[in-house]
Amino acid sequence: MRHTSRLSALFVGAVMLAGCAEQNAEETVERAFQDVNVIDDANLNDVMLTVGDPNEAVTYFKRVTAEQPKNIEFQRGLAQSLIRAKRYDEGAAAWGKTTSLAGATNDDRVEHADALIRSGDWARAEKTLTAIPPTHETFKRYRLEAIVADSKKQWKKADSFYEIAVGLTTKPAPVLNNWGYSKLTRGDFKDAERLFTSAVTQDSGLFTAKNNLVLARGAQGNYNLPVVPMDQTERAQLLHTIALSAIKQGDVETGKGLLREAIETHPQHFEAASRALAALEA
Repeated sequence: MRHTSRLSALFVGAVMLAGCAEQNAEETVERAFQDVNVIDDANLNDVMLTVGDPNEAVTYFKRVTAEQPKNIEFQRGLAQSLIRAKRYDEGAAAWGKTTSLAGATNDDRVEHADALIRSGDWARAEKTLTAIPPTHETFKRYRLEAIVADSKKQWKKADSFYEIAVGLTTKPAPVLNNWGYSKLTRGDFKDAERLFTSAVTQDSGLFTAKNNLVLARGAQGNYNLPVVPMDQTERAQLLHTIALSAIKQGDVETGKGLLREAIETHPQHFEAASRALAALEA
């Protein structure tokens, strides 16, 4: 009898161990699949944020955020995709939700401020930036601080923030161009010319800075093209810009000559310059 009881106990124990082993195996497999899913989600997120069409990315991230509303990576993806799709009001709202989730960072708050500026909500953007600790010193934070100060015509603050931002990036051309444009709007043409020249020196492909440089020189009565890298089409466009600058300042004959040169320089028919010249000569 005792022998039978022992066999029964051993059998029950073996069944229990087998059940535990089977359960552990299932849990291990489940965890493994969860890990794979996490990796797949991360890879898919990266793909949607880089090569995917922005609106397709928005559709994808809206679906996954509906399934996992507290997943901050998905919420970030949605916010970034909305901004890429130029849906700025929705993007600002999505970044606002991102900053409310557990795990939100100061970088998320900077992105929220950026989205608010893009959507035209300058007051909330300034409030959002002010709430970020001063110890969070990043290029984007200071560039946005400079833009906000510019919008309020707080020139000293703007210059200080632009200077800090330039020192925090290895690609300062766009922010130098922004700073130069700020100087241009203030009427400080000489300093604007200096900043635009620096921007072009840093990035010879930044046509906006070249165009702004020509405007700054034209505002000072200098209608000669700057010595910067330019192809034939760019040269024609810059001649057109400086011609309009000359005309605006009353130097009409000089402007006409520059328009003719722009038309001759352009490798194709230059409609805008031709139309301007025809209007002047009429």
